[in-house]
Amino acid sequence: MKYLFPFVFALLCLSCISIKADVTADSIDISDSYDLAETGIRLVMEKQEIAWNNHDLEGFMKGYWKSDQLKFYGSNGLTLGWDNTLENYQEGYPTLAESGTLNFVINDISKIEGDNYWVMGEYHLKREVGDADGVFIIIFKKIDGEWKIIADMSC
Repeated sequence: MKYLFPFVFALLCLSCISIKADVTADSIDISDSYDLAETGIRLVMEKQEIAWNNHDLEGFMKGYWKSDQLKFYGSNGLTLGWDNTLENYQEGYPTLAESGTLNFVINDISKIEGDNYWVMGEYHLKREVGDADGVFIIIFKKIDGEWKIIADMSC
């Protein structure tokens, strides 16, 4: 009986170590989740650069949530809706000379909560009609398994 207690105590200690290992594994999953989100968001923005540089504004807009609830805030104030945002891009960048070559610089991607992330960065347009540079804050949300921009403030 006096040897049974140390044996049971050792088993309890081992089970606590096992539980702690499970908690550690769960925290790794959280990091992996962030890495997957960051990779997905960066992929959307890379596809947007490619579409923009081919003067494919509708392709560029595939990164945005196709909804009347999309919000874009820029030099013309607040624009609501995917169609209105596309129309603004088409009016502002009617030819390749105006749209030029786009390069995003991503300075920060941070989780807000759930499947919502903000992206802070810079955009650089090299154009025949004069270069344009600015900054942005974009909010991404995972919708139906895809990362979409639901709000964009660019200036």
